[in-house]
Amino acid sequence: MVIDGFGSEGSALAITGKAGVKLQVRDLFLSFGGLEALSEVNVEVREGEILAIIGPNGAGKTCLLNCINGFYRADRGVINFDGQTITRLPSYKIAKLGISRTFQNIQLYTGLTTLDNLMAARHVHLKPNFVTGAIYFGWEHNKEIKHRRVVEDIIDFLEMEPIRKKVVGSLPYGQRKRVDLGRALALEPKLLLLDEPMAGMNVEEKEDMARFIIDIFEGQGETYPDTPVLRDGVKSIILVEHDMGVVMDIADRIVVLDFGKKIAEGTPDKIKADAAVIKAYLGEEE
Repeated sequence: MVIDGFGSEGSALAITGKAGVKLQVRDLFLSFGGLEALSEVNVEVREGEILAIIGPNGAGKTCLLNCINGFYRADRGVINFDGQTITRLPSYKIAKLGISRTFQNIQLYTGLTTLDNLMAARHVHLKPNFVTGAIYFGWEHNKEIKHRRVVEDIIDFLEMEPIRKKVVGSLPYGQRKRVDLGRALALEPKLLLLDEPMAGMNVEEKEDMARFIIDIFEGQGETYPDTPVLRDGVKSIILVEHDMGVVMDIADRIVVLDFGKKIAEGTPDKIKADAAVIKAYLGEEE
């Protein structure tokens, strides 16, 4: 698969200059009984890049994301985000720091509408006050208008207007994946974790999702002046994805995992030519 405007000679979003490190994962080890899910994994995510993590099923990709956003607690190792150690923080505190994610197996409120799912994600930005909330006048009313404007901008950006009031459980799979992305954006993340955002999609849906990811990363400037995550873009993205056409087109760097160990890291061109990666995952070209 080739996305319009993206060639085959590496990333179209190559890093210019020396970017700062946004996230550091050091010597991360995670096991379930006698099974080593991650073994001494080291990863750095730089500000201003899309980092792809690839590997066979069971390689530890989702386990790594789960450790980063606090769903799993690593047995040992350190995770730093924006200079702060987050290894043992609960997931809700990590979300408040600016890390949000989508899920391989969609985790939405299936009984709520698209709009309500996105509004629910705004909770990290709410500062509830019992008195003003009970009166619901003035400042409290204006606060809800502000949050609703952000949600409406995300709905517009992801082209979800036709489904904004539809119950999520009634939506087809591809649209639910889009709602999942919208909910992650509603948290206004600095680092966005995307766990197989294109799994189960057809070619047209994949092209749309790839376009959304690129537009999220680059920012939309004056198009969405009241929504920082759309106006300025997400600073860094970690993408777990099996579609190698998409990965090679939009990733700045790629980390390859196999049986919980990092076996390679580099640019798309370097990864395509790596013998260990070809043997473990990409396969020989005919």
